[in-house]
Amino acid sequence: MTETLVQGADSGAIAAGERIVDHSAWPVLKSAVEEIRPWQSKDGSIDFEAEGAPSPAAVEAVVERMIGAVEELSPLTPHDADYHRALVADLRKWVRAGATVPDFLDSLLAFQPASQRADGLQHLVVFPMYTQNGNPDRNFEAVALRMVWPEWLAELEATRYDNPLFCGITFEDFTAGYDTHSAVLFPETIAVREAPERFTWGGIFCDREAARFRKVTEAAVDILGLELPEDIAAMVQDQERCEKAFVLWDLVHDRTHSHGDLPFDPFMIKQRQPFWMYGLEELRCDLTAFKEAVKLEAEGNAHGRDVQYAVLFDRMFRFPVSGDRNRNYDGLGGQLLFAYLHKNDVLRWTDNRLTIDWERAPEVTNRLCTEIEELYRAGIDRPKLVHWFKAYDFVSAYLAPHPGSRWAKGPDALDLTLPPRKLVDDVLSDEFPLSMFYEALAKKLKSVIASAKGITATNAERVAA
Repeated sequence: MTETLVQGADSGAIAAGERIVDHSAWPVLKSAVEEIRPWQSKDGSIDFEAEGAPSPAAVEAVVERMIGAVEELSPLTPHDADYHRALVADLRKWVRAGATVPDFLDSLLAFQPASQRADGLQHLVVFPMYTQNGNPDRNFEAVALRMVWPEWLAELEATRYDNPLFCGITFEDFTAGYDTHSAVLFPETIAVREAPERFTWGGIFCDREAARFRKVTEAAVDILGLELPEDIAAMVQDQERCEKAFVLWDLVHDRTHSHGDLPFDPFMIKQRQPFWMYGLEELRCDLTAFKEAVKLEAEGNAHGRDVQYAVLFDRMFRFPVSGDRNRNYDGLGGQLLFAYLHKNDVLRWTDNRLTIDWERAPEVTNRLCTEIEELYRAGIDRPKLVHWFKAYDFVSAYLAPHPGSRWAKGPDALDLTLPPRKLVDDVLSDEFPLSMFYEALAKKLKSVIASAKGITATNAERVAA
C-alpha cells in the first residue's frame, strides 16, 4: 500500500502507512478479543471455577494471540510504540496474576493521544473497559481509530478554545463493546488499580455522533412536518459537514465544564447531586457551544451555523427520548430547551406540524444560556441545598414536576436534618416526566434511535438494514 503523510500541528509530516484494518493481524486481534470477552466477569476478571469457564492455559493462549497481533500492528502506529509495549506487559501481568481484576494503569499512562494531535493519525487501542452508553462491564475492547484535527480546528483551539486534552476521533473498526450507542473513549472507563492524579486526554467519536444525528433528525423532521431552511437541510444530508459541526461542538462543550462562574466542582461525578443539576450543567455546556457558534457565524466561519442546528436538533429530537427514564439528565436538558423555546414562541406545534422561527431561534436560545449562567453565578453565594432548590425552581418553571414529587412540595416536605446528599434519595426516578408531545414523539422515534446502535459513517446503510 502506498504510504501517505499526515501533517501534524507541531510535529511536521507523520507517516500514516497502511491502514490498521487492512492488515491481516487486525482480524486476528478482533477474534481473540471477542473470544475472551464472554469469559470475563463484570469487573473484567475470569472466574475459573464457574461452569463452562476456560482453563488458565486457554486464556493464556488467547492473550498471546492478542499480543502477537498487537506486536504485528504496532509498527503502523510508531507514535504508540511506548503504549503498545506497556500494553503487552499489562496483558502478560494479568495472565500471570490469574486473570483477576485487570490493572492497566501502566499502559493507560503510556497512551498519550492528545500529545500529538494530527489530522488522520491512526491509533490502535486495546484496554479492559466499559463503554459509556454501551457495555457496562469492563471487558477487553480493541478499537482502530483516527484523529480528527484539521487545520481550522487546530487554529480555533490554539487561539480561542484552548483544550489541550480534547481528541476528536473517528472509528475505523471496533469490537462488540462499541457495537452500541457509545460515542466516547474516556480514560476513566479503563480498569486500573487507582485513578491517575489527572487524566490527560478524552476522545469523542464525531463520525458516530454525526451519523446518528443525521438518521434521527431526518426521521424527526419527517414525523413533525418541519420545513428546514435550504442550507440546514443540505447539512443534515452531508456526513462530512455534520462531523465538522460535531467536533467543533464537542471541543467547546468539553472545555466549558471548567470555564465560567462555577458554584461547584464542574466534574460533578465526584459529588452526589440531584440529576437536574447534571442536566443543567450539560445543557450549559451545549448552549455555550451554541452561543460561540452564533459568534462564529457572524464572523463568517463556515461551521458556525451548522453547530447551532446540530445542538438544537440533537438536543430537542434525540436527547429527550433516548435512554430510560431513570434520572435521565441529558433527556431533561433536551426537554428544558424545547419547553423554553416553546414558551417564548420560537417553536409552535400547531395542526400536527412543528414550525420554528429561524430568525429568533439564536437570540432566544442564547437567552436561556444567559439565565443558566446567572443561576450559576448566584449559586456561588448560596448553600448547596438552597442552590439545588433554586435550580429546581428554574427547571420547574418550564417543565411540570411529577405530581407525587416531594421536592415539588418545597423544603417543608423534606427532612432537612439530613445532609444534602441524603435528600437525593427523595428525588423521583422520573422527577420531570415527558410531556404529551414527547410521549408521542418517543413512540415514533423509538425504533429509529434503536437502529442507530453501532452506527458510523461507513456502516450507516448496514445499520439501517
